[in-house]
Amino acid sequence: MAILGPVSITIGALAAVVVLAFVVPASMTGLRQFGPAVVAVIWLILTLRGFVRWLTTQHVVTNERVIHRQGFISKQGKEIPLEMINTVSFSQTVFERVVGSGDLVIESAGETGQTRYTDIPDPEGLQTLVYRNRENRMMTLERGGQGASKAEQLRILSELHDVGKLTDDEFSREKAKIMNEGPQESR
Repeated sequence: MAILGPVSITIGALAAVVVLAFVVPASMTGLRQFGPAVVAVIWLILTLRGFVRWLTTQHVVTNERVIHRQGFISKQGKEIPLEMINTVSFSQTVFERVVGSGDLVIESAGETGQTRYTDIPDPEGLQTLVYRNRENRMMTLERGGQGASKAEQLRILSELHDVGKLTDDEFSREKAKIMNEGPQESR
């Protein structure tokens, strides 16, 4: 949806330039000469802010937190630790489903409670990613902050090998490293 306004303005500006260049009578030379430049300046003013906002907005999900950063000159950001997240929901209108965007709401135990992110690409996929990372984070915290268990490490390694990210030699080497590690002690 964030792109709909700028695209509409761009189409309108292009139509205005075509009309000014080809439809306006030759006797109106001033309008034919300077009209497209005026339309271009108006187009730039109306679309530049949204384009810069789109370029400078980041949504990152790590193994510890959800991070949102936005801004070019003035900046703002928010980080939500995964263990503080209670629920994650998304919503999409029919049009948003067609263009693959939507809204994501993260409810956390923090001061602000709910945080709404609008015009997120693939909000359903992001919701799944946040929940998966939250579950992994909670299991890590339950093990006293230690990393993934051997079984989890082998599963991840196997998935990487199956999709071709690891060669047979790399897979064998990494598997041997995991299997040769001693039992992890809790302190």
